[in-house]
Amino acid sequence: MPTLIHPTAIVEPGASLGSDCEIHPYAIIKRWATLGDRVVVHPFAVIGGDPQDLKFDGVSASYVKIGSDTKIRENVTINRGTSAESVTSIGNNCLIMAGVHVAHDCTVGNNVVLANAVLLAGYVSVGDHVVLGGASAFHQFSRIGERAMVGGLSRITQDIPPYTMAVERSEAVGLNLLGLKRSGYTRDAISEIKEAFRLVYLKPGNQKNAATQALGSGHFKAPETIKFLEFFLTGKRGFVQLRTSAVESEEGS
Repeated sequence: MPTLIHPTAIVEPGASLGSDCEIHPYAIIKRWATLGDRVVVHPFAVIGGDPQDLKFDGVSASYVKIGSDTKIRENVTINRGTSAESVTSIGNNCLIMAGVHVAHDCTVGNNVVLANAVLLAGYVSVGDHVVLGGASAFHQFSRIGERAMVGGLSRITQDIPPYTMAVERSEAVGLNLLGLKRSGYTRDAISEIKEAFRLVYLKPGNQKNAATQALGSGHFKAPETIKFLEFFLTGKRGFVQLRTSAVESEEGS
C-alpha cells in the first residue's frame, strides 16, 4: 500500500520516506530524516530533531537514517548528528519502544530492540540483535556488542562485549547463551566463545592484553569468537566487569 501520513502528522520538506510507511497523528519527521520502506512512526515521536549539544551550530546539515521495517513507538526522539554531514542511524527491523531517546551520532544496528524509556547518549554504538531493557541508560561513546542483552534500569558507562549480558551499574553477569542457541550458533562456536570469555574475564590482568594474546595464539578459529576478542582492542570507555557472584559461578563450572 502507499505511504500513509495521517492528519496532524508533520513531514517537513526535505524529509524522505520510503514506500509503505505509516506516519501516525502528531508524529514529526524533520527535513533531515530519511526513512526506509515500511517504517511505522507512532504519535508524538520526533525523528531528526536538532542534537542536544551545546557545540551544535544550529545550521549545519546533518542527518537521521532509519532502516526498513523499523517500528518507532510513541514519544521517541531520535536526534540528527552534531557536526556537518554526520549521521544518526537506526538499522532494519528494529523495535524502538515508547519514550526512547537516541541522541546525536548514535549507530544502532539491525534487529535491535530498545525497550521503553531507554536512553542513549551521543555516539553510542549498538550492534545487531541487541536487546536493551526498559529505562536502561548508556554513557556517551559506549559500545554494545552484537547479541548482547542489558537488564532494565541498568546504568552502563562502559563497553559491553558481544554476546554478553549486563545489568545494574556496568556489571557483566555472563554470556547470552540462550540467545546464541536460539540464533542457531553451533555447539562448537558457543564452546569456543565460552572459553574466550573465561580467558578475558577470569584471567588476572588487562582485558585488552588478554584478548590480544588470545588472538595471536591462533587457538581460536570461530568467526564469532574472533569478533568477541577483537571487541577488546578498541573503544574509549573500558569494559563492563564481571559481577563477583558471576565470577564464582564461572570458576565453579
